[in-house]
Amino acid sequence: MNMADRSPEFAQEADVIVVGAGLAGLVATHELVKAGRKVHVLDQENRNNLGGQAFWSLGGLFFVDSPEQRRLGIKDSYELAMQDWLGSAGFDRDAEDHWARQWAQAYVRFAATEKRDYLRELGLRVTPLVGWAERGGASADGHGNSVPRFHLTWGTGPEVVRVFREPVLDGERRGLVGFSFRHQVDELIVEDGTVVGVRGSVLEDTDLERGKASSRNVVGEFEFRAKAVIVTSGGIGHNHELIRRNWPTDRLGPCPETLISGVPAHVDGRMLGISESAGGAIVNRDRMWHYTEGIVNWNPIWPDHAIRIIPGPSSLWFDANGKRLPAPCFPGFDTNSTMKEILATGHDYSWFVLTQSIIEKEFALSGSEQNPDITGKDLKLTLKSRVAKGAPGPVEAFKQHGVDFVVADTLRELVDGMNKIARGPRLDHDDLERQIVARDRELTNKYSKDAQLMAITNARQYFGDKAGRVAKPHRILDPAHGPLIAVRLNVLTRKTLGGLQTNLDSQVMREDGTVLPGLYAAGEVAGFGGGGVHGYNALEGTFLGGCIFSGRAAGRALATKPL
Repeated sequence: MNMADRSPEFAQEADVIVVGAGLAGLVATHELVKAGRKVHVLDQENRNNLGGQAFWSLGGLFFVDSPEQRRLGIKDSYELAMQDWLGSAGFDRDAEDHWARQWAQAYVRFAATEKRDYLRELGLRVTPLVGWAERGGASADGHGNSVPRFHLTWGTGPEVVRVFREPVLDGERRGLVGFSFRHQVDELIVEDGTVVGVRGSVLEDTDLERGKASSRNVVGEFEFRAKAVIVTSGGIGHNHELIRRNWPTDRLGPCPETLISGVPAHVDGRMLGISESAGGAIVNRDRMWHYTEGIVNWNPIWPDHAIRIIPGPSSLWFDANGKRLPAPCFPGFDTNSTMKEILATGHDYSWFVLTQSIIEKEFALSGSEQNPDITGKDLKLTLKSRVAKGAPGPVEAFKQHGVDFVVADTLRELVDGMNKIARGPRLDHDDLERQIVARDRELTNKYSKDAQLMAITNARQYFGDKAGRVAKPHRILDPAHGPLIAVRLNVLTRKTLGGLQTNLDSQVMREDGTVLPGLYAAGEVAGFGGGGVHGYNALEGTFLGGCIFSGRAAGRALATKPL
């Protein structure tokens, strides 16, 4: 049955079709509505999933030289941020990185100028403490953030979604926006070399809660046309087959046998291949951003649901063989270098060993649902949760129920528990003890040759870390700081760093470097802009911002263009 005749009037009159109702799609739609354009938004999920993956995020935003930074004594600048971005990106492909380089410069400029005010005008606020994420590999012009730049949204991901969802829904009430949920695009319509619409399948209706894996049973077909199409369908984070196909074995090592998913099942990357079939160029397929600190969710929402530990710098990190990882493979420092070290062992997991004192001060969990105090904008609960003795409630729940956690009073008991859940070699108690004791001896003096302890000392020079993020250095084997805790860390799939190549107006490019008329892309499907604005490494707090910046670019380009 052809469902086009059941489409509302706006579908026949729409100026622009937006494929994907995630953050980038909402931002593009918001900009188009401000200009009075009629927008038809399609998504394969139901209305409950409006906002997509951004809803589940921690809400971190990358700002440069913000008032929050300045109040904490952080001296940041566009020049320093650009140095960090380029050192992390490592752009080295002339054609594939051509637009990515320009997007990088434009995005960092946006983060240093308009971004904060743009979001504040919509009602978004951030917490006063700025986080120091992805601290890098120990060279000034290499990977990593030289200063703290991770601004946590007061309200986390749901608040980032809200400030764009509300004006879009207002546009729906005014007849400028129409939604077609459970509409899965299977093809972009190309006529005379121009994208003029979409065809696809209508999926059976569902009232499933947000994030739940939904049916793919087809009950009809559709065809919609418009003067332009913006693809904002997200990345490949739950499509393990596609991840394995594109995995950079030569750069990171063999693809992990065990992958757990940090995004819902609908993050499937379908529109990448569909857009490529229509003539769009996909670049940097091998660039991805997956995390090494993944733990299985004891209370899952989607299949293989994983949570990332966002760690402070004090946990000792051991590979599957029980060997301490070398610098700069410390918690929160260099994701891809750590991934390479872990996979070089021939195994796909690693271990944190820490104390109760460390977990109480340093463990945070990614995800809006894992931070109910900040997500709910509950100041009283936030102060109670973050300042009171004991680990935050969600962290303590994982310690008690998570299959990756081992808790013990002695190291021998801890190692016995670790060996029960190891997927590889048995750990040797004496060897692990030797390494921990060697590290503990370094605490006799205020200074040390241990690179991780040096990094901790440096971190505690920053008020934000000392006050709320980094535990006072202590001996791991000191019973006063116990019990001992071990965490089996798995590889958690998350972000796609490559994608559809776009110019600065978010127009999709062809393989020959020319514009594919009628087609735009924004967000993760476009590598967050240009087909890979992050290059090989991300500075964190940059993914939501990339959706916002590229979605804004697409919306504004079409808002000002004669249609």
